Amino acid sequence: MAISVVEARPRHLVFLITEDWFFVSHFLPMARAAREMGLDVTVIARVRDHQAAIEATGARVVALEAERRSLNPLAILKTWLDLRRLLRAEQPDILHCIALRSIILGGLAAPRYAATVHALTGLGFLGARTDLPGRAARGVVKAFLRVFLDGKRTRYLFENEDDARSLGLDPNDRTKVALAGGAGVDLNEYPLTPLPAQETLKIAVVARMLWSKGIDTAVEALGLARAKGALVTLSLYGAPDPSNPKAVPEITLQQWNELPGISWHGATRDVPAVWRAHDVACLPSRGGEGLPRTLLEAGACGRAIVTTNVPGCRRLVRDGVEGLIVPPNDAQALAEAFVSLAENHARVAQMGAAARKRIESEFTERHVMDTVKGLYADLIKERP
Repeated sequence: MAISVVEARPRHLVFLITEDWFFVSHFLPMARAAREMGLDVTVIARVRDHQAAIEATGARVVALEAERRSLNPLAILKTWLDLRRLLRAEQPDILHCIALRSIILGGLAAPRYAATVHALTGLGFLGARTDLPGRAARGVVKAFLRVFLDGKRTRYLFENEDDARSLGLDPNDRTKVALAGGAGVDLNEYPLTPLPAQETLKIAVVARMLWSKGIDTAVEALGLARAKGALVTLSLYGAPDPSNPKAVPEITLQQWNELPGISWHGATRDVPAVWRAHDVACLPSRGGEGLPRTLLEAGACGRAIVTTNVPGCRRLVRDGVEGLIVPPNDAQALAEAFVSLAENHARVAQMGAAARKRIESEFTERHVMDTVKGLYADLIKERP
């Protein structure tokens, strides 16, 4: 009988992430995967209201107080010193750093003996910007990661191929790179449901209300589509992020809520209920995505998807198959997509069925868990 490499002596995996809520919303399957392997698991994060949910996986939680948006050099130095002290105490065999800030701080603070996983969950505003400062910033990040934080026992975990290439890595190089289906989705929590029987095409955006998500583009496109006579409405589900300078102000959301055919509902805790009442998922992102969880959830529920031709979104959606892809920042093209779907409900149903099959084929939580288990096993085998 085959013996797992971790059964003889449990090893210690430490996740480093900025916020406990972020870990709960996206990365609990990875903690469960590590526990299935017999690894001891610790999560270092700023702790607010989600410690119990993390501990339910069998992981420990260690608090690290840090404001994720702070650029104060003294505050960053203090965070790094605190993290360095914690990692010396935890003695991880593997340090799994999630998102760019954690990758940089964790990479600089990691003990030399620890293997590191740099999990890039999208490039954020760096990926959304196409101007010269944005390209220059991506170049600086690429150089820093590859020169100062790379090593023989460093692996990269990406959610789309484009982000790997942006760091000068081959997404097909399995000795250095692993590709996960975003956070994955639990098909039991997001079941396939029939489309609502209604003449009006109901479109929903379920996302944080950020300018980078293209919420304003969706609002403008909805107005253009209705002006052409399309029977279509747009529902916005999500809250502004007060700590994010790119958040859409609440007063703007309230103003949009007053426009014909548009309703802003705030955040929702029942995403499957949203898709039971809507026909199409929309995310007109400007870029910087890893692999948007909102699209995974919508696809699992059997909803056609309208999104933009940016990394992450185009990894999941194939134009004309699971949905429609339009250029970012193009309200006219997005409106035309809305109109075409409003005129062909049979096509909407066909795309929704294809989206569900695509999720089943490679984007479930189990797919993600198996990917990271292989990654951890390889790193443990390589330990000197």
